[in-house]
Amino acid sequence: MYWTLELASKLEDAPWPATKDELLDYANRTGAPMEVIENLQEIEDEDEVYECIEDLWPDYPTEDDFFFNEEEY
Repeated sequence: MYWTLELASKLEDAPWPATKDELLDYANRTGAPMEVIENLQEIEDEDEVYECIEDLWPDYPTEDDFFFNEEEY
């Protein structure tokens, strides 16, 4: 399983918290790329409830990871 920022962004608006099946359903309904669906299918724990994308991809960048100073612009 591999995630990129582009792939993970397809799940930003998912109905969190969600199970694996709910995330797969959301990805299919929204036309997410096949790589997203494959990544979700590789999740082993069927019954676990995921609170956010960070539960699937712990390295998902947050706003704190960007060095953009909004006050400068």
